[in-house]
Amino acid sequence: MKRKAIALLSGGLDSTLAVKMMLDCGIDVVALNFTSPFCTCTGKNSGCKSEAVRVAEEYNIPIKVMHKGMDYLEIVRNPVHGYGKGVNPCIDCRIFLLKKAKEYMEEIGADFVFTGEVLGQRPMSQRRDTLRVIERESGLEGLLLRPLSARHFEPTIPEKEGWVDRSQLLDIEGRSRAIQFQLAEELDVKNYPCPAGGCLLTELSFVPKIKDVFDHSKELNLRDFRLLKTGRHFRIAPASKAIMGRNEIDNNLLEQLRQPGEAALTWLDGNTPVVVITGIQDEACFTLGARILLRYTKAEPGSDCRIELRHNDSRQEFVVCNDMGPEAVEKFLVA
Repeated sequence: MKRKAIALLSGGLDSTLAVKMMLDCGIDVVALNFTSPFCTCTGKNSGCKSEAVRVAEEYNIPIKVMHKGMDYLEIVRNPVHGYGKGVNPCIDCRIFLLKKAKEYMEEIGADFVFTGEVLGQRPMSQRRDTLRVIERESGLEGLLLRPLSARHFEPTIPEKEGWVDRSQLLDIEGRSRAIQFQLAEELDVKNYPCPAGGCLLTELSFVPKIKDVFDHSKELNLRDFRLLKTGRHFRIAPASKAIMGRNEIDNNLLEQLRQPGEAALTWLDGNTPVVVITGIQDEACFTLGARILLRYTKAEPGSDCRIELRHNDSRQEFVVCNDMGPEAVEKFLVA
């Protein structure tokens, strides 16, 4: 009887190698990919998701893409196992993903789950002790196989039952990827992305932005976190932010993402960033947003400047003084 397994497939080298190894072992593989508002991956068609889909198509295996939703944001806000150096709840995140994988395994009648994890590769979630915690709390004890490092652990049920030949599994350990690169050559795994993608939650420069959303949001929503990757963010009121484009790409994206009822500001007499006001909309926010905007233009300091306000399908013009210096603006910058 051919056995079926769920692969956690990011599209990166390690998870791709794990898929190829399981296919070579005669396992019927179904891929599961997760998208996140905090992913730093770049590339065509939104990075990791497209890479995972490409790998699934190359190996002719089905793939299901799941979006980390509101339940995931609550884990980021209050992780049971704490944060890493940033606001990265890596252990809780891994447990979350594997619980979802277990549910999907049971839904489609698969026999076990496997990943591309390597012992010691990541400092928080891939230590021996935390790998055990993750396996236990995800409910996958004995049914979670890590083919790249399997021989560092006790045999799993798939190995004990003979579904997978343990002699074909590996004992990779540590952060070097030299063995994986060699294995990719041997298994004819090509076109894998460089391991440069990651999670914004691990970046210290991103921590204030995440905390600002948590501190000023009664109800969380995914869009607030997706917007953090675009432009400069200014907290102009407890329930309002001004988001300013850094370049033309940001400006265009902010215009596309602006929701009904949200205002957009531009300077009428020169090259200008776009500022979008999110949250509560009022005259004080528009005025402050415009004053901050002018700091990033070539408007003459101290001059009165014409600002265009686009709000609720109408266009209005008002005048504000370009009177904010760097220190005054810095007080509102979320950074």
